[in-house]
Amino acid sequence: MFSIFFLCSFLAWFISNLSEPYESTVAFDINYTRVPDSLSVSKGSRMKLDAKVKANGFAFLYYNFYPKKIELDLAQAKALTGRFYYPNTALVKTIEKQLSSSTKLVAVFQDTLFLNVFQVTSKKVEIKPNITLSLEQNYLMDGPLMIDPQSITLKGPEAEIASVQEIITESTELVNITSDFDIEVKLALPDHLENTTISSNMVRLSGKVVRFSEKVFEVEIQVLNSPEGLGVKTFPNSVSVLCKAPIEALKTIKSENFEVVANYQDRVDDKLFLNIRARPQKAYDVRILENQVNFILEKQ
Repeated sequence: MFSIFFLCSFLAWFISNLSEPYESTVAFDINYTRVPDSLSVSKGSRMKLDAKVKANGFAFLYYNFYPKKIELDLAQAKALTGRFYYPNTALVKTIEKQLSSSTKLVAVFQDTLFLNVFQVTSKKVEIKPNITLSLEQNYLMDGPLMIDPQSITLKGPEAEIASVQEIITESTELVNITSDFDIEVKLALPDHLENTTISSNMVRLSGKVVRFSEKVFEVEIQVLNSPEGLGVKTFPNSVSVLCKAPIEALKTIKSENFEVVANYQDRVDDKLFLNIRARPQKAYDVRILENQVNFILEKQ
């Protein structure tokens, strides 16, 4: 019972004291408004303003948990040799208009509030992914790595963004991948972009992953630039071609989808060198198992 009465007495005393008026210093957060699109307020500008106010204890308690934000209209600032500033009288009038009727402004400690304002320029730069991608055995990427967005827009002072040619993503590692992936990664912004804003600080990286297999095809050799009046006969007349492709695509591929050629003008002694001139679009990797053949000339 004693504890309960003591607690009640303490609460009554605490509430009574909070009801009394006090004078104290409050730090107001500053929000600059009506800033033209061609200008921006530097992050080095003052973002807090100390002032002495008179209010009851409840108001000060509220300010401790929820700092008051004061809006300063850039259109009301004065300009001097390329700089903007608010004199003390302007600060007082602005703050007084934004305080509640129960709070009275006593003094603003800042005699003059100067702003660092700079001209804004914009620039579009490409995104470069910094990703290590390790696929499980017998899996491959079906198409390129997709980046969304592929570029972002930087807005800030010319001195900061002039040297930026690309923005790299944070390092990302994907291992033992066996299926399609779609992830979001942050951009690793250069440290010197202090006053620059970006259109997006995240990008999406995605890719399609398929299982592949391999198959050997026997492809007939075609000879190019044969001598006039003579035919070129190769030994053998066909060659084995190893093709790696997605399993579903491999089922549709035929020997006729490949062209293996030998250029007679590039012969060395009695040998012709083989090259692949045509291959299926869906093939991942195509290799000739023997890259040269013997030949003889025949009369037509």
